[in-house]
Amino acid sequence: MNNNLILEMKQITKDYPGVRALDQVDIKVKEGEIHALCGENGAGKSTLMKVLSGVIPYGDYDGDIFYEGKRCEFKNVKQSELMGIGIIHQELALIQDLSIAENIFLANEISKRGVIDWDEANRQTIALLKKVGLDEAPEELIKDLSVGKQQLVEIAKALSKDIKLLILDEPTSSLNEEDSQNLLKMIKELKSQGVTSIIISHKLSELEQIGDSLTVLRDGKTVDYLDFKKDEVNEDRIIKAMVGREITNLYPEKSNKIGDILLEVKNWSVDHPLYDRRMADNVSFYVKKGEVVGFAGLMGAGRSELFRSIFGKSFGRNIKGETYINGQRVHLNNVSQAIKHGMAYATEDRKTYGLILIDSIKNNVTLAGLNKVIKRGVIDDNLEVRDSEKQVKALKLKYSDINQDTLNLSGGNQQKVVLSKWMYTAPDILILDEPTRGIDVGAKYEIYQIINQLAEMGKAVIVISSEMPEVIGVSDRVYVMDNAVIKGELTKDNVSQEAIMRTILKKKEEVKVNGETKTTTA
Repeated sequence: MNNNLILEMKQITKDYPGVRALDQVDIKVKEGEIHALCGENGAGKSTLMKVLSGVIPYGDYDGDIFYEGKRCEFKNVKQSELMGIGIIHQELALIQDLSIAENIFLANEISKRGVIDWDEANRQTIALLKKVGLDEAPEELIKDLSVGKQQLVEIAKALSKDIKLLILDEPTSSLNEEDSQNLLKMIKELKSQGVTSIIISHKLSELEQIGDSLTVLRDGKTVDYLDFKKDEVNEDRIIKAMVGREITNLYPEKSNKIGDILLEVKNWSVDHPLYDRRMADNVSFYVKKGEVVGFAGLMGAGRSELFRSIFGKSFGRNIKGETYINGQRVHLNNVSQAIKHGMAYATEDRKTYGLILIDSIKNNVTLAGLNKVIKRGVIDDNLEVRDSEKQVKALKLKYSDINQDTLNLSGGNQQKVVLSKWMYTAPDILILDEPTRGIDVGAKYEIYQIINQLAEMGKAVIVISSEMPEVIGVSDRVYVMDNAVIKGELTKDNVSQEAIMRTILKKKEEVKVNGETKTTTA
């Protein structure tokens, strides 16, 4: 690997109203390496990369950027791209109803005599897709691809611009284990082709797997630099640098007492709203008071679709089945009815379904429980401020003002606002769909503590997670779902990653679900 620096950022400082996001940050990246960037939510990682890529233009920050030995003043993304710098944000920026080729060359079309040359665009698309390990047709629509393949299309789009330095912000946060490994393999392949990468991730095991060096930020400052070949690198050291303290147990001890069945769902089926595909097929399960029940499975298993359809029929068609709360059958035909019956659902897609990004933290927190702050038909603003501040402080949200737009928070802090919103409704049944996606290890611990507190209060908590250690660590009982059916049920005593995978891989055999023997078909 070339020891010459391709990038050096010196004394980078960026202020927002009421908060310093970056405080004299320094970072050095060698040419041809994979450099990891770590830190808690709100530490300044994404802000630093926005400065580098021109999203935050020169003049809106203090400090210097040296790229390939030259001092750079990027005033927009186009200027950084022309220098060979590409950034792939945590939320993908692809247009779902356009083809792969149309997305790759959007705003950079190949034309002859003023007319787009689709033959050449498709030819180049095939070559770019081959580089990232895809063999899809250029005409295929983005919406028909898995999230993992969409991530690879984003990389292909960046490579179409002759990228030398590729920035990836939480590239595996939405991917299952297989897709994550494919993406990491691709990043290493790009390294062999001479592309330097900066990868932001909270998945420390992945960074140890592919990284050459690592910079840790905390509270907007550089606190540590590690060379993977020279320094002793382990998760404990990285975590201590990130959070400023040691975390000896990633999953806090539980003292919940499990009671009677609070929620029971029987023979639930739902079809995809657009495609001829069953997303949940005759599913039955229960959750008791004070119990944390995990739902494990690979991406596409149908877990999110199942619970969105249960939560006020907010997903799907041809919905059939029965829902019981405290032994009484209930009909939850819309979200309002679900909330009134003490149910809350924190969605995995916070930006589309969980938040109004252009609205304030305060308004987002009270959105699902407005009746609590309305007096004589009018919202009591002072009460709303007090309630929302109390709610977000309980989750240790990093913010400058309760009226701050949610859009300006880090991804992890946006996730905390989603949780605050549903906690504010004081639910009896809380469904958490990927609750710690894109959240650092310190914040994860805080959320796990809140899950335990809810269980200790006698609430029923359902946790959907693609991270098997997480679903094992927080749950009293785990249902394993695959291909629209529940394939099995595991107790705290017999659950493990191996047991989950063995259950997923069952084809057709007798399994016990809810204590009853059933035949499942993959």
